[in-house]
Amino acid sequence: MLNSVTAQFTAQLQQILPAVAFPDLSDKYLTEPRGRYYGSAGLLVAPDSTEQVSQIMQAAAQAWIAVVPYGGGTGLVGGQILPSVEDGAPAPLILSLERMRRIRASYPDENVLVVEAGAVLAEVQAAAAQVNRLFPLSLASEGTAQIGGLLATNAGGVNVLRYGMARDQVLGIEAVMADGQIFNGLKRLRKDNTGYDLRHLLIGSEGTLGIITAASLKLAPRPSAEGTALLTVQNPRAALELLGRTKEIMGEGISAFEIISARGLQFLAETFPQMRQPWPEPPEWSVLLQLGLSGGLEPEQAFETLFERASDLILDGVIAQSQQQARDLWALRETIPLANKAIGAICSSDISLPLSEVPGFIETATLRIAKFGALRANCFGHLGDGNLHYNIFPPAGGRVTDHVDIREDLQQEVHRLAHELGGSVSAEHGVGRLKVNDIATFCDPVKLQLMRQIKETLDPQGILNPGAVLPQKSG
Repeated sequence: MLNSVTAQFTAQLQQILPAVAFPDLSDKYLTEPRGRYYGSAGLLVAPDSTEQVSQIMQAAAQAWIAVVPYGGGTGLVGGQILPSVEDGAPAPLILSLERMRRIRASYPDENVLVVEAGAVLAEVQAAAAQVNRLFPLSLASEGTAQIGGLLATNAGGVNVLRYGMARDQVLGIEAVMADGQIFNGLKRLRKDNTGYDLRHLLIGSEGTLGIITAASLKLAPRPSAEGTALLTVQNPRAALELLGRTKEIMGEGISAFEIISARGLQFLAETFPQMRQPWPEPPEWSVLLQLGLSGGLEPEQAFETLFERASDLILDGVIAQSQQQARDLWALRETIPLANKAIGAICSSDISLPLSEVPGFIETATLRIAKFGALRANCFGHLGDGNLHYNIFPPAGGRVTDHVDIREDLQQEVHRLAHELGGSVSAEHGVGRLKVNDIATFCDPVKLQLMRQIKETLDPQGILNPGAVLPQKSG
């Protein structure tokens, strides 16, 4: 049974940490972007070193106090919030990594950057640019999201097609375990076959197995030329075929391949009318294509070849003629989630599918959702890696509050279909607390059993982010 933070426990930490390590506990640390959870806390602490994190965890383990790691607070599944679901629930310790944001070392000849967990993604990108390198992880919240949280959730973003998920950008990590021991795994090796890969066990564990405090990150060469185009296609099947032909022509030169529906652009026009769109009427489907080329290759020539070889698939297109035009096209894609939030979704799904199943999913999901009434779906996302964001909205003029009673059924309908097609109910946002029941429903039972065994081995007291990823142990 876990205990609440007490005055005695607080005084113990105050003896070993400086006053600056105890920031004010504002709503920032108790809320999450979608407003689904409001957290509880007994104490907020912000250490500035791995040694201090170790001391905090030792004290928490001795006192049997729950610890909720907190990064940039941008997670969308409630993993950074421990809600007080019942009277008398223990008040946890919130452990913020915000003061641990140093760039510890840079090795441009090795294409490696060593950073602390509290470093904001945009800061890491800038540090890479200073040595003429690229840190390719890129997502809408990069001005706020921290490296520790991004690795803990194995974040995705727009460049997964070319560079992979967050875990693919990591050579080594440093982490503090539940009992306060420090795992010193900050190696910069591409090859290291000395037993189990604990790095990948901790990455994606959402703070339930250990607290990531630093990472050795892989950098990439900066493309010598970049190109951006927004292309219209007839349907998702045409978009998928276009992806195949683009790969044949450009190979590894494709950085991103995003699919956008007419609904997404309509929502943009409604909520952000100041944003200019290329067409008076949104096309039914469009693809945002980003190229990053090297070796003297030119994007203009690549796009010309694509138009020639895919003229039967591309209905229309706009090619950015400047960096500003490229930013404007990307702004359309990156503002869709904000438009969705302004419209108000009944439920939002982050799923992944085998690429060949994407068109069938979209067609079937439309039919299954129709039985719930005249609802509106906005499907968009990273077609290049099979990750779709499928959000469902009330009819025009309707209110979300009128459909709360069907939210769970709608979500399950989408997740069940993804599972039937060999997909995943969580692609890049993680499990958090929002999808704990989905893990129990759709996860392979042996995998679930092994996950529980790992959790019980590394965190036998269950103090690390209880209730996230796996249901909390009772008793």
